[in-house]
Amino acid sequence: MKTSAIIPKTLAHLRKLRLEDLQEYCQNQRTFLIETILENGGHFSANLGTVELTVALHYVLNTPTDQLIWDVGHQAYLHKALTGRKNELKNIRKKEGISGFPKMSESAFDTFGTGHSSTSISAILGMAIADNLHKIKREHVAVIGDGSLTGGMAWEALNNAAESNTNILIIINDNQMGIDPNAGALNQYLNNINTKNNFFTELGFHYQFTQNGHDVVDLANTLKNILTIETPKIWHIKTIKGKGHAPAEAEQTKFHAVKYVKIDEAEADEKFDKFQDVFGETLLNLALQNDKIVGITPAMPTGCSMKIMMEKLPERTFDVGIAEQHAVTFAAGLAANGMIPFCNIYSTFLQRAYDQVIHDVCLQNLPVIFCLDRAGAVGEDGATHHGLYDLAYLRCLPNISIFCPADEVELRDAMQLAVELKKPIAIRYPKGGGSVLGWKSKPEISLQKPEIINVGKTTCILSIGTMLQQCKAALEKLNSEGIKVGLINMRWLKPLNFNILDSVFNQYKTLVTIEDGVVSGGFGSAISEYAAQKNYYGKIITLGFPNQVIEHATREELFTEFGLDTESIVRLIKKNH
Repeated sequence: MKTSAIIPKTLAHLRKLRLEDLQEYCQNQRTFLIETILENGGHFSANLGTVELTVALHYVLNTPTDQLIWDVGHQAYLHKALTGRKNELKNIRKKEGISGFPKMSESAFDTFGTGHSSTSISAILGMAIADNLHKIKREHVAVIGDGSLTGGMAWEALNNAAESNTNILIIINDNQMGIDPNAGALNQYLNNINTKNNFFTELGFHYQFTQNGHDVVDLANTLKNILTIETPKIWHIKTIKGKGHAPAEAEQTKFHAVKYVKIDEAEADEKFDKFQDVFGETLLNLALQNDKIVGITPAMPTGCSMKIMMEKLPERTFDVGIAEQHAVTFAAGLAANGMIPFCNIYSTFLQRAYDQVIHDVCLQNLPVIFCLDRAGAVGEDGATHHGLYDLAYLRCLPNISIFCPADEVELRDAMQLAVELKKPIAIRYPKGGGSVLGWKSKPEISLQKPEIINVGKTTCILSIGTMLQQCKAALEKLNSEGIKVGLINMRWLKPLNFNILDSVFNQYKTLVTIEDGVVSGGFGSAISEYAAQKNYYGKIITLGFPNQVIEHATREELFTEFGLDTESIVRLIKKNH
């Protein structure tokens, strides 16, 4: 099967090089990546670790006719540069720039989108079997690394792939890292694997091992040989995350993405703490007071700041690897036997464990506390990582409560309240910093009821979560122009406070709901459903993200684009007041 894709000059040039020239070529490409990503931001150390592998793959394979998948896709920057997007790398993850992950609609060379991990083996197996059925002859290669092999889906696929009549090549990019160091027995196994007889050979794979994944000549020669084997095969390669940049090799987690480095260096000058750090410090404080509290994270102890508790109470914190399904049911098991589990999962990743949330937590009414970091628009990571759907997909479940803190103090106190409620609860909060200075010393507040911030005449804004800050700013501007508008911080999506809503329906002719999430099925939908039950005949305007793919841009840019910034709220109120 041929593809109509034009081979870019960068790739055509690479394929004309002599084998002995490849090492110098890799050095030049690594320098390009270091300079470009440090200047413009993006995933850093993982891409430095795959320079030689990327060059060898595109040197030997006939891409894009031969099919290549990267898992996780944040390892694929040089792949993008070699396949016609080198000049666009300076705009990666920026509004209207290229994606930080492989994206099928972006290039014929991106054969499958891989923003979440552990999907490549299933996808490449499906592609290979489809080609068998169509009698199409080409290569099928999946690179799985940066912790992706810890995901259960990868092992489901391995079980299936080993017995398949395909030519698939699974390359394990073994850098002993995800974002944080890999946890669990698998990492230890790979470090001490018997290269002749091992788990993979017992399954039926042809297995090959390469100790030095940065010798591009050896990689190219080995790849040529291994592709002659027509059965399913695994090529296990050792690499160094951050290779070639001494600071990244020394601090691989810190240099996972250079934007984080820039933020960390300037953090002392920032006024407000990050929500993730509020979570981490509060969790440790609660755990020191209550020995039943435990913390669970699927491979994100630094990203969600559970590292704070992990350093003080390692026996009560559990990094389970990139295994969200396991994390949720593991938390349910802990709760069933009397523990109080805080299960911190990024909103976008909780989607991967939806059945476990329903079946193992909600149906059994077990007191698991879900802390959903990166809820709402996440910015530069884009469509695969936005946490826009949690309000909609959790709201329909039985027994669970959903709380959306407006600031750091509400997050702190919601975590304490969750311990006392002894039932399933989700607390969701966004990426980045909050809005309250000195939150640690602020007195406790009652979160049982919504907060009535302002009383208006005909129009009232119902806000949930951190969108309250934009609403307060809009209220200030409207007040300065003599426009009196109501504003209520609803706090809870579930249960809704019906007494407050009944009062609002009686008092106001126009309601504006606002949420950092998709409007289909979310907070605004919940208000509209109850309004219909109560025969409310006023106007309800629902602000949030539309039911479409939301691409990458900064949070601020996305809020402006979709009418969630302060100025847009002011204009809408004026138009409908």
